[in-house]
Amino acid sequence: MIKGARVKVPRTASKGEVVRVRTKIPHPMETGWRKDHEGNTVPRNRITRFVCTFEGREVFSADFASGVSANPYLSFFVRVSQSGTFQCTWIADGDQTFTKSARIEVSEDAAV
Repeated sequence: MIKGARVKVPRTASKGEVVRVRTKIPHPMETGWRKDHEGNTVPRNRITRFVCTFEGREVFSADFASGVSANPYLSFFVRVSQSGTFQCTWIADGDQTFTKSARIEVSEDAAV
């Protein structure tokens, strides 16, 4: 099991502010093309999809191909209008799913 997935968002924001969401997950991302020291094929083991929701609404998603490096890092921006929770889900081969959440508090002060 993968441990140590990270999701980082600001603790607070103003209503309507655009905030940066940063995610990283430790994962080997094996393509299935590599051989081990005995000549055996290392089984494919990679993250194939990432989805981020905010209060149940999808705000960002990505499909990964074989060229993605180990320990993938993603950064993206989302406009927030209310307090809530970002829930990030990584989907890997073999129907493995990893989820991590981060909360943000939004004040009623409008962003400039």
